[in-house]
Amino acid sequence: MDTVTAMAMKWSLGQLLGLKKQPPPKPRPTHSTFHAVSIIPGDTACAAAYRFTGQRFLSAHAPRLPLPTCDVTPCTCRYKHHKDRRAGPRRRDEVGIMTAPYNGAERRRSRGRRADDKY
Repeated sequence: MDTVTAMAMKWSLGQLLGLKKQPPPKPRPTHSTFHAVSIIPGDTACAAAYRFTGQRFLSAHAPRLPLPTCDVTPCTCRYKHHKDRRAGPRRRDEVGIMTAPYNGAERRRSRGRRADDKY
């Protein structure tokens, strides 16, 4: 029996018996690219937990709990999840800093850069 025929028979037998190899399922992303966490100290937290208060870490780079220097047993610290690593307003107008309007000459209504431009 030639190789092609043997492979075809093996494939058809696998199809009939359901022995066909299934590809492994693709892992589903659980969070967005910028998913972040912050550490919420527990009731009797160590000093290291308080040192990270208010800091956000990308999920992949966050320190594991309990922290390596934690001396409280059992550790009751936890993560708080955030959609984005950035917190609060970032733009001047969101912060409340108003910029002065432009006081220079308005150039958008003047004619073009070339000498023969009419508009």
